[in-house]
Amino acid sequence: MHTETAFAKINLALHVRARLPNGYHELETIFAFLQSGDTLMVTASDEISLEIFGLFGEELSNTNNLVLDAAQLMRPLAKTGCGAALSLQKYLPIASGIGGGSADAAATMRLLNRFWGINLPEASLMELAAPLGADVPACISSKTCRATGIGHDMEPIEDDSLDGSWVVLVNPLVQISTAQVFGAWDGVDRGALANGPLKKTILSGRNDLQDVAISFAPEIAEILELLEESDALFSRMSGSGATCFALFNSKLAAQNMIQELRANFPGFWTMMDTLK
Repeated sequence: MHTETAFAKINLALHVRARLPNGYHELETIFAFLQSGDTLMVTASDEISLEIFGLFGEELSNTNNLVLDAAQLMRPLAKTGCGAALSLQKYLPIASGIGGGSADAAATMRLLNRFWGINLPEASLMELAAPLGADVPACISSKTCRATGIGHDMEPIEDDSLDGSWVVLVNPLVQISTAQVFGAWDGVDRGALANGPLKKTILSGRNDLQDVAISFAPEIAEILELLEESDALFSRMSGSGATCFALFNSKLAAQNMIQELRANFPGFWTMMDTLK
C-alpha cells in the first residue's frame, strides 16, 4: 500500500485586498505547513473509488469529494485502464481553515503521480491543480510561501527562522463556510502585507477574515484571548476559520498550552505539531 500525508496548512497572515468580479478575492497570504495532517492510501483497482475513515470521516461524502476530483484530473495522464482504490484517514476538522480538503486533493495528486508512474514535476502538478481550488497548488508543494492574486501566484520563502517551531491548533468544532465568510467581508482594503524578514512580516500582519469569522463563531474570540495571554511567539486565526493557532519556541510551552486549552474548552479539537 502506498501512502501520502495531506499536510495541515495555516495562514500565518491573510490580507484580503479586493473582491473580484468573478467572485474570487485578491489577497496576500503566507502559507505554512505542519508535519502531519490527514493520510491518503492507495491500492491497485480497475476503477477509482474512495473510502473515508477517521475522527471526521463520517462527515464527508465518498462520492462527492475533492479527492475523487483530483484522481479524475490525474487519470488521463496515466496508462489506459489505471484505477485506484483510495482511502482517506480524516484527522483534521471539516471546514476549519487549515486546508483539509485542499490538502487532501493535493496529496491525492502527489500520491497518484507516483503510483501511476506519471512522474510530473512539482511545478506541473501545481499548474494542473489550479482548477480544484485556490489553496490546492500551494498544498501540492506544502512549503512555506507567499501567495498573491487569488492564491495561485506563489513565491517560496527561504527564511527558515520558524522551521521546527511548535504549533498548537484549536478548533471549537464549529464549521464555517469559506464562501460565507468571504462574502461577509466588508470590502475594505486595510493595506498590503509587508516585505522583509518572516517573523517581522508576520507580526505586522493580520487576518482580515478574523472579525468576520467571529461574528459567525464567537468561540473564536474566546480562544484567541486565551492564546494571546500565553507566551506564544504570536497567535492568529487561520484562513476563514474557525481554527486558531499559536507558535511556540519549545515543546514544553506548547504542551502547557494544550493542557490549558483542554481545561478551558473541553470538547474542542486540539492538535500539537511542528512546522515543516
